Amino acid sequence: MGISIDNAMNLYNTYQTKDTTADKLSDTLSKDLSTATDDELMGVCKEFESYFLEQVFKSMQKMVPEHEYESASSKTMMEYYQDEMMANYAKSAANDGEGLGLAKMLYEQMKRNYEL
Repeated sequence: MGISIDNAMNLYNTYQTKDTTADKLSDTLSKDLSTATDDELMGVCKEFESYFLEQVFKSMQKMVPEHEYESASSKTMMEYYQDEMMANYAKSAANDGEGLGLAKMLYEQMKRNYEL
C-alpha cells in the first residue's frame, strides 16, 4: 500500500494552511495563565522548549549543503518532510526526560510570577 502523489500533495496543502507552531504557542501564551494547573503550566513550558529546539534544529539544517533536486515538487515535498521531522525531534527532545531543562526553569519562574 503506497501513497499517491495526489494524496501527498493534499497532505502538503493541508500542512501549508495549518497554524504554525509559533502561532499556536503565541495563542497559548496570550491567555491568562494565572489560573492554570501545574500540569497546564508545565505543558506550556514544554511547548516553548519544543519550539526553541525546533528553531535550533532548523538553523543547524541550514548549515548542511543543499542537494540538487530533480523537480520543484520533489523539493517541496522534501522540505515538508524535513519540517515535520524537525518538529517531531524537537517535541520528543523536550518531552523525554529533562530535555534541556529550559521548560523546568520557565515553569519555576512562571510559578513565582503568578504566585502559584
